[in-house]
Amino acid sequence: MANKIPVRTLKRMPLYLNYLEDLSINGVEYISAPKIASDLNYNEVSVKKDLSYITSKNGRPKIGHYVNDLICDLKEIIGYNINKKACLVGCGNLGKALLKFKGFKKYGFEIVYAFDIDKNLIGSIVNGVSIKNINEMKESLKETEIPIGIIAVCEEQAQSVCNMLVENGIKAIWNFAPVLLKVPKDIIVQNENMASSLSVLSNKINVR
Repeated sequence: MANKIPVRTLKRMPLYLNYLEDLSINGVEYISAPKIASDLNYNEVSVKKDLSYITSKNGRPKIGHYVNDLICDLKEIIGYNINKKACLVGCGNLGKALLKFKGFKKYGFEIVYAFDIDKNLIGSIVNGVSIKNINEMKESLKETEIPIGIIAVCEEQAQSVCNMLVENGIKAIWNFAPVLLKVPKDIIVQNENMASSLSVLSNKINVR
């Protein structure tokens, strides 16, 4: 089911999960699509479509969906209880921020290795993760099965780092560098382009 879900819906799922968990903590048992749309400032039609991907159960008339059922369905789709280990390449300001981000733990995402070429960074520890020389990547990744590689280096270095990750068994890449990477067909790439996000934000401001 997960591979048929639109990307926009997948991106909203962590927000739905946080919202529903807050409702559950406060004793709310049922929630309707219109109420979700109103509280999260989403389009009601979009919320109803999202819910159709999240659950196969119809909500009760005038009451809505059972909150705890939606939470369970969301956790399964997101892979909430699956441990997702990753390695990070690039430990500058962005890389350090990713290492310090506490929200990953909630979704079973863990950065277990960090690599850089800066002698001033190598050997330092950030949030319990020791930064290693990038030349140690091959040996380190042999020791632990890690499917995800995070690229937080500059545009000029991104492709060579990507090649190293693929050569060392990484199957999915989370790319923060502003460049389109060339990878084999069986490698998954998720790009986080901050310039694109800024463009969307600026456009929305202009429209308003």
